[in-house]
Amino acid sequence: MRVSLPLGMVALLSVAAAQLAQARDPDGRYANSPLKEWFDGLRSGKGPCCSDADGSAVSDVDWESKDGHYRVRLDGAWIDVPDEAVVTEPNRVGRAMVWPIKSYMGMTIRCFMPGSMT
Repeated sequence: MRVSLPLGMVALLSVAAAQLAQARDPDGRYANSPLKEWFDGLRSGKGPCCSDADGSAVSDVDWESKDGHYRVRLDGAWIDVPDEAVVTEPNRVGRAMVWPIKSYMGMTIRCFMPGSMT
């Protein structure tokens, strides 16, 4: 029993690591994008944006800035963006982007990049 528990934990952690390592681009359609390296290097105060979450474009009606803070609407609910999750680098795509992380405790924002609101 003492040996099987550590082996089970190793197996579980290996499966979890493999799931995190999978890219969102399984068919390679974005591999030659001129912005691929830029997206791969995006970081917020919470760390790399693309390391643990997949980014999505956010429509202008689904994000706002109020009193110097951002919030986004995801799955019909407004979520406050932590200040440390804001990407301060200039936005090369123009549209707002968010990298949410869903867990059993709810949704958090890994990274948020405001758009130009055009």
